[in-house]
Amino acid sequence: MYDSDPATTAPLTPTPPPPPKKTGGQGAMRLLAIGVLAFAFAVFTGRLDLAGVVSSARGLVAPTPAARTTTTTTTNTTGTATVTAIKDVIERANHAQARAFAKSDDTLMRDIATDSYYQELVQTNRDLASGGVTSITLTNIAWGDVIVSGTIAQATAFETWRSTYNDGSNDERTDRNEYTLTQLSGAWRISADVQPDSRVIEPGTGTSPSVTQPGTPAAALSRSSNWSGYAATGGVFTSVTGSWIVPTVTSTSIGADATWVGIGGLSGRDLLQAGTQAMVSADGMVEYSAWTEMLPQTSHTVPLAVRAGDAVTATLTQKSGNSWIITINNDTTKANYSVTVQYSSSNSSAEWIQEAPSAGRGLVPLDQFGTLRVTAGSAVQNGKSQTLAELGARAITMINGAGQAIAQPSVLGHDGSTFTVTRTDAPSTSGRRGRP
Repeated sequence: MYDSDPATTAPLTPTPPPPPKKTGGQGAMRLLAIGVLAFAFAVFTGRLDLAGVVSSARGLVAPTPAARTTTTTTTNTTGTATVTAIKDVIERANHAQARAFAKSDDTLMRDIATDSYYQELVQTNRDLASGGVTSITLTNIAWGDVIVSGTIAQATAFETWRSTYNDGSNDERTDRNEYTLTQLSGAWRISADVQPDSRVIEPGTGTSPSVTQPGTPAAALSRSSNWSGYAATGGVFTSVTGSWIVPTVTSTSIGADATWVGIGGLSGRDLLQAGTQAMVSADGMVEYSAWTEMLPQTSHTVPLAVRAGDAVTATLTQKSGNSWIITINNDTTKANYSVTVQYSSSNSSAEWIQEAPSAGRGLVPLDQFGTLRVTAGSAVQNGKSQTLAELGARAITMINGAGQAIAQPSVLGHDGSTFTVTRTDAPSTSGRRGRP
């Protein structure tokens, strides 16, 4: 994550979660497979239903006998029996989703989830089936705190998943999962699963990958497995805006990309976003959509048509308290979408990002979007509207598991508010995705 001081030039090294114990078998980048999943189907109905996908996507294939579970537990004073029951529900949920995907039987997941979370799991499995994932295996779980307050429980699990794609490649990834469970009719059910470390920004190597693109590539000050663009921290951010031309995506590059502006998300679990996305399915169909998202809720597609080549402007503005106005304008068609929402934000950062969407257990492969041009980037910090340059925004390079740049931002233009992000030829599923 970034240092809270915008004047600092070197990003902070994020505090990694406790390393889970691997006892055997490789992890399946928890649905990273989903990666492939979302892309394909616009069913990512949110941004690819990034919404449902963003918080769902779990497993496809039931863990094999080789998959082992390690329960290194740290709990508070919660009773042993209750802790055991909660862990059991989470493990059963993982296995149930895997079986449900393998058998194409969504009902296998119904007994372990609330109605809303069940719908997310259903959508996730559908996305996986459309995305080209052939199998996913949970190979390890290491436990963190389990805290119970009446009929609500919070549990932390470090899960390792291995994902296999239809081209024969596979990925392994370990993620921290923050589960929320609710007791219904005497039984625990999962109501939410958030991966708070998915947005962690890593310090870079200090050198710029070789990339051919309009504009000089920005130094790799920071790198991420799913974000590329710019982010600003320090002070209180109450508005952010940015404009871009929706990229024309290559139909042969199965995957997805999402372009957005946001408030929060670098130093906490909150993140308010609005943008556009493209999804390329296995049959070569490309679908474009506009969406909004308020973590930890899943993303939602909004009724605003967008196509490749359209000029779009997205703005988030805090009216007062927790009241925000989200506006997305299609400057080409003159159509627009606007809504007022209630959201508790940390107001701690502002972002202008090109993303490889994440979905529950992992990331969606980044499609070949060419070059994205972002203009008119600005944010209101401490009551003053400023450009990215004035804010001291820092560049973020998206890398694959092998450390190769797959989406490289340029240096800021002379106006301090313009930059490009160029997709390189490096594969987005190369090596182990996640923190390098």
